Amino acid sequence: MEDLKKLVELFGDLEEEQILVFIKKQVASGLTGEEALKVVAACQEGMGIVGARFEKDEYFVSELIYAGEILTSTIELLKPALAGQSQGTKGKLVLGTVRGDLHDIGKNIFRNMVEISGVEVHDIGIDQSPNVFVQKIKEVGAQVVGMSGVLTFSIDSMKDTVDAIKAAGLRDKVKIIIGGVPVTKGACELVGADAFTINAAEGVRIVGDWLK
Repeated sequence: MEDLKKLVELFGDLEEEQILVFIKKQVASGLTGEEALKVVAACQEGMGIVGARFEKDEYFVSELIYAGEILTSTIELLKPALAGQSQGTKGKLVLGTVRGDLHDIGKNIFRNMVEISGVEVHDIGIDQSPNVFVQKIKEVGAQVVGMSGVLTFSIDSMKDTVDAIKAAGLRDKVKIIIGGVPVTKGACELVGADAFTINAAEGVRIVGDWLK
């Protein structure tokens, strides 16, 4: 497989045409599921560059949206190979961006990948209150809850959501994973989640292990 460092650079520079040519070439070469996950990881690393440039005012919201669209396109191309990663895992996951946060790029990437792995995902969208999470968990009988957030204060919203899940008597019935830029081990402990990740592929593996 070609050097993925080049793919990281292309993604950081938002070179859509070259990225898609690279991906199509890899798929045509008979990409394995494990190799496809490495390609996704490289794209996510490139997304990290985009995010850093956004913070430095080198990129703007339009570039962030564009990067998300490119990543969605790459995952669509990789789906046949990624499908080979499915181990027949079955379960239900409630997924959403927490209250006060309107970002959904990372959430959507994770949703696409975890659906490919065989999990039934109930995506409740962005800016969702703790009560909406609780009601959806009850409605579908989810075994896993995924919370996403990009803004720093999203950690507080995640904690509020976990507290609401506890108050509803559901905490022992679900595993909780959180993800997003501000998420760390310390944040995970503060929130009261079972796991955290800033990498969609890693998140899929964690959820897969829970649902075996």
